[in-house]
This record gives sequence, structure tokens and C-alpha cells, in this order.
Amino acid sequence: MAAAERRAFAHKINRTVAAEVRKQVSRERSGSPHSSRRSSTSLGVPLTEVVEPLDFEDVLLSRPPDAEPGPLRDLAEFPVDDLELLLQPRESRTTEPGIPEDGKLDAQVRAAVEMYTEDWIIAHRRYQHLSAAYSPITTETQRERQKGLTRQIFEQDVSGDERSGPEDSDDPRHSSGSPDDTPRSSGASGIFDLRNLAADSLLPSLLERTAPEDGDRRNEALRRQHRPRALLALYPAPDEDDAVERCSRPEPPREHFGQRILVKCLSLKFEIEIEPIFGILALYDVREKKKISENFYFDLNSDSMKGLLRAHGTHPAISTLARSAIFSVTYPSPDIFLVIKLEKVLQQGDISECCEPYMVMKEVDTAKNKEKLEKLRLAAEQFCTRLGRYRMPFAWTAVHLANIVSSAGQPDRDSSDSEGERRPAWTDRRRRGPQDRTSSGDDTCSFSGFRPATLTVTNFFKQEAERLSDEDLFKFLADMRRPSSLLRRLRPVTAQLKIDISPAPENPHFCLSPELLHVKPYPDPRGRPTKEILEFPAREVYAPHTSYRNLLYVYPHCLNFSSRQGSVRNLTVRVQYMAGEDPSQALPVIFGKSSCSEFTREAFTPVVYHNKSPEFYEEFKLRLPACVTENHHLLFTFYHVSCQPRPGTALETPVGFTWIPLLQHGRLRTGPFCLPVSVDQLPPSYSVLTPDVALPGMRWVDGHKGVFSVELTAVSSVHPQDPHLDKFFTLVHVLEEGAFPFRLKDTVLSEGTVEQELRASLAALRLASPEPLVAFSHHVLDKLVRLVVRPPIIGGQIVNLGRGAFEAMAHVVSLVHRSLEAAQDSRGHCPLLAAYVHYAFRLPGTEPTFPSGSPPVAVQPATLARGPGRPASLYLARSKSISSSNPDLAVAPGSVDDEVSRILASKGIDRSHSWVNSAYAPGGSKAVLRRAPPYCGADPRQAIDCSSSRISSYLEGSSLAPPATQPRPTVQKLLHEELALQWVVSSSAVREAVLQHAWFFFQLMVKSMALHLLLGQRLDTPRKLRFPGRFLDDIMALVSSVGLEVITRVYKDAELAERLNASLAFFLSDLLSLVDRGFVFNLVRIHYKQVATRLQSAPNPTLLLTLRMDFTRILCSHEHYVTLNLPCCPLSPPASPSPSVSSTTSQSSTFSSQAPDPKVTSMFELSGPFRQQHFLAGLLLTELALALEPEAEGASLLHKKAISAVHSLLCGHDADPRYAEATVKARVAELYLPLLSLARDTLPRLHDFAEGPGQRSRLASMLDSDTEGEGDIGGTINPSVAMAIAGGPLAPGSRSSISQGPVAASRSGCPLSAESSRTLLVCVLWVLKNAEPALLQRWAADLALPQLGRLLDLLYLCLAAFEYKGRKAFERINSLTFKKSLDMKARLEEAILGTIGARQEMVRRSRGPRMKWNMRPWWTGTWQLRPAWWF
Repeated sequence: MAAAERRAFAHKINRTVAAEVRKQVSRERSGSPHSSRRSSTSLGVPLTEVVEPLDFEDVLLSRPPDAEPGPLRDLAEFPVDDLELLLQPRESRTTEPGIPEDGKLDAQVRAAVEMYTEDWIIAHRRYQHLSAAYSPITTETQRERQKGLTRQIFEQDVSGDERSGPEDSDDPRHSSGSPDDTPRSSGASGIFDLRNLAADSLLPSLLERTAPEDGDRRNEALRRQHRPRALLALYPAPDEDDAVERCSRPEPPREHFGQRILVKCLSLKFEIEIEPIFGILALYDVREKKKISENFYFDLNSDSMKGLLRAHGTHPAISTLARSAIFSVTYPSPDIFLVIKLEKVLQQGDISECCEPYMVMKEVDTAKNKEKLEKLRLAAEQFCTRLGRYRMPFAWTAVHLANIVSSAGQPDRDSSDSEGERRPAWTDRRRRGPQDRTSSGDDTCSFSGFRPATLTVTNFFKQEAERLSDEDLFKFLADMRRPSSLLRRLRPVTAQLKIDISPAPENPHFCLSPELLHVKPYPDPRGRPTKEILEFPAREVYAPHTSYRNLLYVYPHCLNFSSRQGSVRNLTVRVQYMAGEDPSQALPVIFGKSSCSEFTREAFTPVVYHNKSPEFYEEFKLRLPACVTENHHLLFTFYHVSCQPRPGTALETPVGFTWIPLLQHGRLRTGPFCLPVSVDQLPPSYSVLTPDVALPGMRWVDGHKGVFSVELTAVSSVHPQDPHLDKFFTLVHVLEEGAFPFRLKDTVLSEGTVEQELRASLAALRLASPEPLVAFSHHVLDKLVRLVVRPPIIGGQIVNLGRGAFEAMAHVVSLVHRSLEAAQDSRGHCPLLAAYVHYAFRLPGTEPTFPSGSPPVAVQPATLARGPGRPASLYLARSKSISSSNPDLAVAPGSVDDEVSRILASKGIDRSHSWVNSAYAPGGSKAVLRRAPPYCGADPRQAIDCSSSRISSYLEGSSLAPPATQPRPTVQKLLHEELALQWVVSSSAVREAVLQHAWFFFQLMVKSMALHLLLGQRLDTPRKLRFPGRFLDDIMALVSSVGLEVITRVYKDAELAERLNASLAFFLSDLLSLVDRGFVFNLVRIHYKQVATRLQSAPNPTLLLTLRMDFTRILCSHEHYVTLNLPCCPLSPPASPSPSVSSTTSQSSTFSSQAPDPKVTSMFELSGPFRQQHFLAGLLLTELALALEPEAEGASLLHKKAISAVHSLLCGHDADPRYAEATVKARVAELYLPLLSLARDTLPRLHDFAEGPGQRSRLASMLDSDTEGEGDIGGTINPSVAMAIAGGPLAPGSRSSISQGPVAASRSGCPLSAESSRTLLVCVLWVLKNAEPALLQRWAADLALPQLGRLLDLLYLCLAAFEYKGRKAFERINSLTFKKSLDMKARLEEAILGTIGARQEMVRRSRGPRMKWNMRPWWTGTWQLRPAWWF
């Protein structure tokens, strides 16, 4: 019969076979909704499996951004300014740069100067601060958002019963007698008679007949008045413990400082004043037996005393007039002393004779001793005139700093100088090790935050000529701490030294750095300065160098001239820094002391009278020249000083000479030396040798034995002073300069042997000392990156050092991590390395360019012998993932990439149908650089010969010109490609080192990729064309390999697995901003599949599920999370081979003439289309659905983590200004619509917030009881099924009950806690509040009666959970909480004391009340569906 000839009633005949109906109903009614979540075909793909995501980029191409109206347009795609390049000026503490002047600098110094002056280069994601990872919702932020809320006053809190309480009788609000102040409530009649109450206002429209719709609209308008825009701002902030996505930007590298102490020297006064006295301050640690600061020289003499030295002094520099100093202490200890030494002008007589007048004469006896004083002044004036340039030891004393701090007391922590507001960099928490010896809480000493103290030191001890060394000083200091100190028995030198000790301010004015540079702020150059004193830490300090510093300290220890013939008794040592052998080549690099010039060409040690074997305590501070050459040396000249003037006798007579060459085999020479001393003048060309060489014809003191002990210490950010680092830097700089042959120690290196030495040096970096390695970590990492990106060319051949450099980088990162273990953050990241990647790392040979500048130099793409091809697929299922870039794999002569490149080159890319113009086609104005085929020559053997380097690279310049006309070739590789390749093909030992700190290499790859896009101006390139396919293959292999490590290590090393899991998640999250997002989604799917496979055989699935939940939460913390879920693309109905019930009913006219809209239904379910389009939201809600299943293991923990993840995201949406408009937020809420169904199905296991036993689940219970018989397939047939079989329509409101099935009255499984239940309910309310009302109405209209009843019951539970029950209820809850804590304390005490056993505890628990679910019907009669009730 033709369709046109069919009768009208035939169109309504049900042609569904009865057996199919029964089969479908039986299948849908056989299980609970929870079990159907895993395996129901109505979802298309089970929840335990991950759907295949859409091709994100293709979806965007087919739907241009301007298709969305108004503010929704910003949700369609990432902003065009999402990724930007920032140049952050390097913070300088000083007003001057402090770098050497432009001149002839060697490669090492030039590299250091560049590093310390370059601006930070940051690949910045402009909107990253809106992410939950960087802008978390905390209790403080919630409190700030709640400040503008109106204070609510409820009737039950001001009722008559509470008003009449005696505790409120003094409240003026409650004792007011005015009727206007009386609230209108039933309790008010207890105060006044009803006749005294004010009349209520009339309600004129009370009896008027109005349409229900008008009443609903009026009530809705009233409800929306004064309603807070952000619902979750009224709810407590998410739990901090679950915020695995929390991260912060690292602080820029800064110079290290410990706890800083300001010492001011106020005055120095003796009983008699006859000559100038000079002071020296320094810190000493007795426990470590080490001097922990450089010397500070001060001069407190009067002008009259300074005038005695007018003949020897020049105009003093203002920097030498300082009287205050700032000391830094990294390791505070109660064993630290401030040692004060006094010196005077050299005079005839030993120290005891010179100290005698100061110990005997008193100020009160001035008149009596007038003649003696005049005689002493006259002698002092003569000695100052003749010997004013020489000093002699005088007296010393020490201040125990711990006593000052403890006696001054600790102020409040709110003090502006407290430690809490001063944040030293890098070593806030020092590394605990065996050297940290603790005893009786000594390490609790702190030198910050104490109250300032002014001391008057009155007793000084005279210096003893035989006990001037530091070893003797430490013995004296240790003796001072004893009650019966031997020093107390000695007769002191009476004086009054007033000093002020206080915590140093954060930004002191008029401060000079150790290099005498002006520290900001420095208001007036004429002001008396304060000097920063350089610290010599008692133990290792692991901090990177951030500024140019090149200082050398010379410490003469002792001299033995006992065998020297002649008059050699008053000995002094002159120190000079010589640039050559001519006396005029002495450089003015020695820092002056006090009241003198800033720099001098020579300096002398103090003289010990009539001592042929003197000991010295002097410290000479030198500023090393930027370029130290082989001729630079320290010249020591020994003089005998004639204290008594004699005719024909010179003031000073040279009695010996020796020297130290400062550079040996390219290394700065430091450490202790015991030098022989020559009696004769040094011969020509002596500086190229060492004093250990016995030159012919020269006389030596004591037969060329070592008689002069001296020590050199360098504090330099240029010279590492480690043999392994020195050798590495030297070889790298030699290769950069191309200076061959080169002498390295006793070996002459040529181009043929330097490669082997360089490889050995890379392998030896792991043997470097930790402290210099950390200090030069930025230098080392930069050089390693340069070796990877720009391999050296030796003898015209490219030397591939990628693998060796990668292995060295892994070991360096491991050593730095180990050294700064105590300073790591909560995620195990080393702040030093994180700051290096974020700020300091840059691609070698590239300079940032901006649109206003000239475009970067074009580069010609090439592939240097990666092999003639690549495999067509990757075997990711292997236990050890192999990169497709591995050259050891057998490959076909032609690769897929080559074929694709040829096709694209011949045909171009047709994108005329999309919003991406054709400028990106090959040859266009914005054509993408594509890799050429690895080799296109005729001889395949040549291609194989060229495959030694195996790594992609770029050749600068054109390779078409003849070799003779080309400059020296340089190779430019891409760091991210090399890192991915080397990681994938690395050996097991290196792989293990990399996995321990995978986050660093992931972040390094991400920044390299970002800089590659920014500096190459490739941001306009379509994402699918930004990176080559071979690199993406390596990334896929790498992600698969790391994911497999997470799964296999979770039960062996849970901490490492957790760190790897987070690092991988953050890496994929970063890739979403750089590469093809569909590719990243597929990487996520691969990882999920790996976890799902392992879950089937895992002994404890909870651990894996927890890691997967953290993985999902980190992914969802992306700042463009909403855009990544394609919120602006409409869902398409399911189109699977096994159609869902909704699609079946929509295709058949049997069940209803008005079938539910499948698009709307799929939006409220975790259907296949929903999870496919809203990929990240689908993953998150799927995790929540699986965690809420009754049979889920570890349910309590999973409940909390899954619900907290959703709650955190919703809080972020509320606080995000991009989603402030209602239309935008409604589109965001569509991503969470399945949450309504999940909460509805989980209703029986939610916490019971109702007070009465029968207040819960009333509607749902009745509906379930009514339909109880329908679930029994074997009993009486369901009337609805019978009507369907008979061909009749279903009753209105029950058309979807067949597909859903009843919910049992009670569920097995772990119930949700009150906290989790309340958080889940507030998330449901957020969705209801922000979702589009029309969409909710369409969904609710299609719900069956049981489902609608459970939804209403869910809303009733929300009401019970968040209903305000009065102030007394909160007080009762608080009292119960306090009682519970006391009860838990008592039970804990019983368990500890053993008064209760395990058996008694078990019996007590078994007799305790059990929670029962009481479900009683709460309504009778008829009702009318009004969807507007709940939104």
C-alpha cells in the first residue's frame, strides 16, 4: 500500500514487536542506576572507558568564533594574546652595575657578565592567574568576598524568650521600650500587650484573583532582589589539603643573605689620649672554629689624633669613614662572638711596654701625671711622623652575641624587623646533614627580631706577641664562656667602647656593598656610609650567583726567619697585585682600611717588635681584575723596619721576596701555600714560574724550604674553584673561541683530542662539589643547553654531544635537588631550578623580538641524519617505550612525513571554507616552516653515512653557496625536540635520574616550545602545523613511558609515583596552550587507558584511583578549562550502532507521541556525546560518578577528593571575571548538568540533615513503594508494559520510567559524610542557580514521576542542610563538637594507659546505635507539576 493511500488511523498503530519491548524493559530494569553507569549501553561507552575525544582544532575550524553572539564569543577560542613574551628587568641592588668596563674580556668573564646583566625572559600566559592553580579560593579570599554582604537578623534569634534572658538585659537593643523596636513575631507579646503593637500594613491584593503564572513571576522577582551573585562565596572555601593543582610562580633569583645585624661604633675612649687607635670588627664561630665574616675597619679618633698622621695620609675616601656595618649570619649559633681588635702606630718597644701607660694611668690623675703624658704625646707624635704607615697589635676583646640577643629579649612577631617579614632567598631552610650537631637546643638561637641594645665595653685584653693566630683566638673565646676564665685574672686595658647592636632594617640608607657600590636607596653620596660585610658562612650555602663578584682575600699566617742572617727582627710583609714584573705594574686593587684612600697599590702587615718568626692575623681584600692572565701574580716583599732612627740606616730594608702566580692552566689558584723566600732580587720572567722552582744563582732562606705560610680565598662568581667545573668551562670556551692548540694542565689539546676530553668532562660533572655546582648551576645548565642546541664543529665535522649533555644535565639537576632538599616546595620542586627555567633559561643564539622590531633571521630547515625515514607507528604497549626518532629502529626508505610534505608542497592547503585564511599555505605570506626530507640524494648510502647525528636541527644561512664562500657553519637544533628524543632513548640509569626530577625537564621543554613559537613568530600558525610529526611522536612515546612508570611504581614508591603523576598532568596542561589540543586529549586518553588496564589487576585500586583523580583535577585547573570543553558547540544526539533507549523511543511512536528531546537528555547525562564534546568536564564528572558508586573501594577518600575537585572548579567560576555575565555563566553551568542526575541517584546515601526521623525521602519513598511491584519482572506485568504491548500510549508522566527503572528504598555501600554531602548539595544548587531556566524546565518536564520525586526530595534535603536553625543550634553544635573532642581525648588516654582492650572496644562499637534509613511518605492527595518551584 502506498504511503499516500494509508488511512489516518494506521499511522498510530504500534509496530514494535512485543518481544523487543519485553527484552528492552527487562534489560533496563535488571540493575540499579549505579550499576548501569558502568555498563549501560544508554551511555554509548561505559564510564570505566574513556571516549575518543573530538578533533578540537577541526571543530573550531568548522565553527568560527564570530558564530557566537556577544560575550559568548570569548568562550569559543583562546584569546589571541594568550601567550606573550615578557622581558623583566633584572633587579639590581646597587645604583651602579658593578661589572667590568668594556675591554678585552676572555670568554668565561664575558659569559658571566652577560648572564648577570641580561633581563629575565618569561614566556607568560596572560590569563594563567585566573586558574585555580594560581588564584586559589582560600578562607581569606572568601572572607574578602563576604565583606559586602548585608548582615541578616532572624526572628528566632531575637524572639521574646531570648530577649527575656538575664544575659541580654544589659543590651540596649533588647531593653528598648518603644513599640517600634519590637519585632513582629509571636514572641513579642511577652513584653507588651497586643494593643500596644503597631498595626501591620494592609495587603490590598490579598483577596484579588491572579493567575498562577503572574504570582510565580512576582515571587521570582522578589527572590532575586538583593541576592548575592556568587553562591559559593557564602560557602566555606575548598579544603587546602586536596588542592593538588596549587602552584605558584617562583621568586626571581636574588643574592643570598642570612640574618642581618647592624653594628654601630659610637665612641672609643681611653683613660689617656696620646695617639690614634684603630679598630677592627669581625665575627667568629667558636664551634666551627671559623671566621665567618670579613673585617670591618673603623676609626673613632678625634681630629687632633688624626692630624698626627697627616704626613702619611692622603685625603680619605668617604667609603673609609664608615662607622657602622651590617653583618650577615646564615647559621645563627650561641657560639658566635663579635671580636674587636685594636691597633696602634708602630713604635719602639714590645706590646706590653706600649700597653703599660693605658693600664696604669687614670684620667683622674691627669694633673699628677702631666709631665709623663706630655712625654708620651711627644714620643707618639714622633713615631706617627716617622712610622705612620706601619701598625702594631694593641688589644682585643669579644662580645658574646647570644647574650645580647637573650638579654635584649624577643619583641612581638609583628615587629617590622621580624624574621617573618624578611625572606632570605634560597636557603631559608638549610639542609640538614651530619654537620648539624645539636645540643640542648643551641640551634634555636636567632639574631633577628631582638630589641636594639647599646653596649659599653670597658675591658680589653692586651695582645700577646706569641699568640696572635686565629687558633689562639678560638682558645681564648672558648675560655671566655667558662665561669672561671683565665682572662678574667689578667689586668685589662681600661677603655670605653660604645657600640649599638640591632637587627638591620630591610632597606637601610647610605649602604655600601662589599664591592663599595651604592646600595639602593642611597639619597646623598656625601652621607657617612654603612658597609655591608661579606659573610663567610660556617657551613655550605647553596645559592646561585646572581651578580658579578670577583674578590680575593689574602691571609698571611706566619713567617719563619729564624735562620736568616742579619738584622731581621721588626718584620712586615708588603702585598702587591702585579700585572707584570715591572714595579710600576702594581695595580690599585687592594681595598683601603679606615681613613685612607679607597684602593691602594700596596699594603703592609702589622709589625711584631723584635720577633724573627712573627704570626699574622691580617686580612687583605683585593678586587680581582676581570681578565686574569698568566703574568698576574701576588708579590710578597719582606721588610725589616727600623723603629729607632739611626744615621745611615734606612727606614725599611727588604730582606726577602716570594710570589704566587694567580693563574695556572686557566684556573685561579687558591688555598693554603707554604712558600720559599728568596734572599736576592727576583730575576726577569720569574712570574711565569712558581717559587717551588729553584732558579740557578739565587739564594733562598733556609735552603729553599717553605718559610712563609699564606692562604688565598676567592669569593667569585666568575671562577668556580672546582677542578671539574673549571675543566668543563675551559673546554667549552676553547671550543667557542676555536683557539687550537690549547694547553690543559700538562696536556696540549688539538682538534683531534678535544672531543674525547669534552666527553670525559661531561661525565665528570657529577663529581663536582655541591656548593660551587649550585652556585654556578645557571652557568652549567646554560652551557649544557648550548651543547645540545648548538653542537660544536671540530675540524669541519659536527660533534654530536646531545646524549652526553643530556646525561650530564640529569646528574646536575639531581645534585642540585639533593643539596637543596630542605628548601623544596610541597610538590618536591627545587625553587632554584624552577626559577632558572622560569626566568633565566633562554634559547642560545636567539634574541627576543617584538612586532615593532625587525623580524628574526630566516632559517633554512634541514634534518641532519636522523635516519632515512621513520616508522609508521609507535609500539606504545611495550614495557619500555621506544621513540620513533630512535635511530636504531629499522625504518623504511620513505617516511609518511616525507610523503605528506610532498603532497602539501604540490597541492597546498585549502582552508577557504574556514576562518583560517590561506596565507598559511606553502608559499603564502605566513607559510609554516616544514622539514625537508632527511636526504634527497641519489645514493642511499650517503644518506646512511649522514645519519650519525640522528637529531633534527637547523642550518643557519643558505647551504646553496659554495663552501669556500660560506662563513664557519653553525648548527641550530631545537631543544624541546632533543630533550624528548634523548629522554625516550636514554639508558636505564639516566632515565631513573630524569624520572626523579621529571618536572624540571617537562618545564624546560614547555618553555623551549613557547620560546620557539614566540621568537619565531609562529603563534599565527595553525596548531596542527606548529610542530613536526616526529616530535609529537616522541611526546606520545614519552607520555606513555612516564604514565607506565606511574602505574608500576605506585605500589613500590608511592611518593615518586605521586610526583610523576603531578608532573605529567602539569605537562599536558601546559601543552594545551601550545600544541594541537586534540592531540593532547588523545594523550590523556592513552594515560587513562593505561590506568584502566592496571586497575583490573591492582591489589589496591584506591591508590591508582586517587592518582587518576589528582591527574584529572590538575588538567581541569587550566585557565581556559571552559573553552577546552567546547561550550559553544551544540551536542548532537547519539549516533551509535547500539542506540540508547531515548533514541529508540524517539524513533518509535509507540511510547509517546511527544518523545523526550535526545539533545536535552544527553546534556543531563554522562552520555557518550557529552563526554566526547565536553572532554575534561566529562572526565571529572565520570570520576565523581565512579567514586559515588556503592561498591567503590576507598569510598570515603574518593568521595572527598572528587567532590572537592568539582567544588573547587565551581568556586573558580564564581570568582572568574570572564564568567560574570548571566548568559556566560549559564553556558558554563551546562558543563555540570549531569551533576543533577548523579546527586539524584546518590540521594539515599547522602547524610541526613533533617532533624526528625520521618523528615527524609518522603516523596521518593512513596513513589518507590507504589512502583515496587513493577520491578518484579517475573510477577504481575507492569501496566505500562502491557499498554505498550497492546499498542496503546503510555500514561502521561511515565514515558521514561521504563528506561530508568525504580530506585531501591535503601542502598548498600559507604554513606557520604556530612561534609561531603553538604559540599555536593551546594554544587547542585550552583548548577540550578546558574543554568538556563528554560533548559531545566524542558529536562524536568521529561522526567518520570519517580525521578521527579527524587529530585524534589533532593531539593528538600538541600533545604534541610542549609536551613538556618538559629544561634542556639550553632551553639549546640559547637558544644557537641567540643564534647566529642573531649570524648576522643579520653578514649585516647584509655588506649594509651591500657584501661580498655580491643575486645571491649569491639563490643562497645557493636552495641552502639546503627544508622537506619527511615523513608516515610510525607504527602497525600494530588499535586500539580510546577517546574518554576526550584529555580
